[in-house]
Amino acid sequence: MPGDAEDGDGQAAEDGDARAEADGLADAAGDGEGGRSQGAGPEKDPAEQARAICLRLLTGTPRTRRQLADALRKREIPDDVAGEVLSRFEEVGLIDDAAFADAWVESRHHSRGLARRALARELRTKGVDSQVVDDAVGQLDAEREAETARALVEGKLRSTRGLDREKRIRRLAGMLARRGYGEGLALRVVRQALEEEGDDPELLDRYLPED
Repeated sequence: MPGDAEDGDGQAAEDGDARAEADGLADAAGDGEGGRSQGAGPEKDPAEQARAICLRLLTGTPRTRRQLADALRKREIPDDVAGEVLSRFEEVGLIDDAAFADAWVESRHHSRGLARRALARELRTKGVDSQVVDDAVGQLDAEREAETARALVEGKLRSTRGLDREKRIRRLAGMLARRGYGEGLALRVVRQALEEEGDDPELLDRYLPED
């Protein structure tokens, strides 16, 4: 069931943020570098530049290997040099896509209530390997997803009171859909919440038939 138009383009905004991320990382990598040499001094060794860029980007914020590789490419570090530096960073544990993915899933599910499908999409945009993504989102089982979906709907119910029944259903189900919840789960959770609030089950059947 599609979300209400009034709920807007939250997912589109997140996708736009993801597309702009590599440019942002490249800009951050350049901070303090002073750009390419503007004076008479010798140009830095590319490997040294790559290490400095990666360390700056990793300060306080974990990154995936692909994120760092994209930033190095935009800083015109040769691919072979970048690959060697990134591999060394992986060997010493400064880059760990599996740990990144695990932490991302836990954080984004807790803070935004994102479901496995949305979390997997976000991790793939960051270049995380499909198997690593599957392992990370596997932390969330169906029961935990359903609990989070119920909590999201309960938190939204108050703001939808006063709307007609069909619009409430669209608003609530659309909110879950944008966070990656499947239609079947979303509709079941919305129906349960409305019934518990006192809505007439027979009237709900017109919009949310029981399985």
